[in-house]
Amino acid sequence: MATQRASAWSPLRNRIFFVLWMATLFSNIGTWMNDVGAGWLMTNLSPDPVMIAAIQAMTTLPVFLLALPAGAIADIFDKRKLLIFVNILMLCAATLLAVLVYFNVISIGWLLLITFVLGSGAAFLGPAWQAIVPSIVEPHELKSGIALNSMGINISRAIGPALAGILISQVGLYLPFLLNALSFIAIILAVWWWEGEKKEEEKLPAESVVAAMISGLRYARYSPALIKTIIRAASFFIFASAYWAMLPLVARVSLQGDATLYGLLTTSIGIGAVVGAFSLSTLREKFSTSTLIAFGTIGTALVLFIFASATSKYLAIFASMLAGFSWIITLSTLMVSAQTALPNWVRARGLALYLTVFSGSMALGSLVWGQIASHTSVTIALLCAMVGIILVWLCVLRVKLEHDNINLQHSEHFILDDGLIEITTDKSPVLITVNYQIEAIHREQFLSLMNRLKTVRLRDGGYSWGLFVSSDAITENNAQTYMETFMVASWAEHLRQHDRATMDDKQLQQQLDKIISAKKVTHSFSAFSPKK
Repeated sequence: MATQRASAWSPLRNRIFFVLWMATLFSNIGTWMNDVGAGWLMTNLSPDPVMIAAIQAMTTLPVFLLALPAGAIADIFDKRKLLIFVNILMLCAATLLAVLVYFNVISIGWLLLITFVLGSGAAFLGPAWQAIVPSIVEPHELKSGIALNSMGINISRAIGPALAGILISQVGLYLPFLLNALSFIAIILAVWWWEGEKKEEEKLPAESVVAAMISGLRYARYSPALIKTIIRAASFFIFASAYWAMLPLVARVSLQGDATLYGLLTTSIGIGAVVGAFSLSTLREKFSTSTLIAFGTIGTALVLFIFASATSKYLAIFASMLAGFSWIITLSTLMVSAQTALPNWVRARGLALYLTVFSGSMALGSLVWGQIASHTSVTIALLCAMVGIILVWLCVLRVKLEHDNINLQHSEHFILDDGLIEITTDKSPVLITVNYQIEAIHREQFLSLMNRLKTVRLRDGGYSWGLFVSSDAITENNAQTYMETFMVASWAEHLRQHDRATMDDKQLQQQLDKIISAKKVTHSFSAFSPKK
């Protein structure tokens, strides 16, 4: 059967996706207006490069600190209720900032604190928003849906900063903050209208937040595709953060501009990103994932050089457009890579880990480049970032992200006997042993397949995995007896392990079944139940 292909716009024909996309567009316009206003406000309160960079850090640091527990919460609880609750809290924080600025009682401490609170809200929203996309669009539209989400962010980036610059210079600094507060109302109403994800009735007790975080980290540990994506993300964003952190100073100090110029530069980044988003579908057909990231990296290095040496506003505007184009190419490519590396059961947690690395890289980079600029100059900081991004990119060239062919759709090939399906609240560990009989001629193939199965067992909840061969060596039918052992934390966790099986796992099991002469599974429970 031919693979279905989706156009870049097909997800917008989905009414739910369209309404939520439009609501997030308006909300993101408000967010970008707030970011421009906060950056410009800090230049009035303190022109120190460290304090300017601190605004960027306070925006991204909360995501680094909170994204993983936020992802666990999003995977466990109702995403719709979570989105409504967090947006209401952000509405209150944004309103407080607008009031403080309007009455001219804002201070550096209040600005950083409210920025941190808004960043914390974004930390809880990010994993949940990204995780609901696969449940709204058709599987073949997933890449288009992710690209449209990125495009929406960058359309708002094109509108929000320009509007903020005009409003700051013509009306007052308080207005962008007020409009940001009002923008949260659109997203709250849209999510309230949405009925939420359709889920099957849960047969297992919910994981605790801590246990869910541990299972998410464990999955990432044994997912080469996700690990590679995270490595490539960190190697890009920590250096790309330099021009985001230094942009207010490039506008005010290097180019001797005002808030309008700063808004124009940020808007130009948005325009470049929108052009990049329009080009993504065509670029993906012609180039590999690694090549697209190479384009984004080289383009960003050129941007850093231009910003470091630019004295012309027009050259800076060109660099901003190139920055947006390079940013969206890289960001969208890495996000698709992260999405395709994750099955549904751990999607929010995996994306939260990706967002943790993204935000941590942005926050750390902002602080580093701010310190370098404070002790030397903005030019030196940008040039250091340019050299760094090229050198690190060369170091990670071997980390390939070509994993579009993996199939992580749910499979029900791991079936338990009816007598073992009953739910139990027993929280004691369970030992699983599987005895295999393998003909000697299949020994090498069996060991190779079992090494892959080990990763599956550990990824989905097992620990203390081992494979042993019987001392009897060869049996009467010229077969060797092997015993696989592993443990899980509880019986409920073992049932979850069965529910986490994928189509790739099924294919691996089918390969094993072809060479197994006989197989017997035994479940052993702890003789000493934990104290109540």
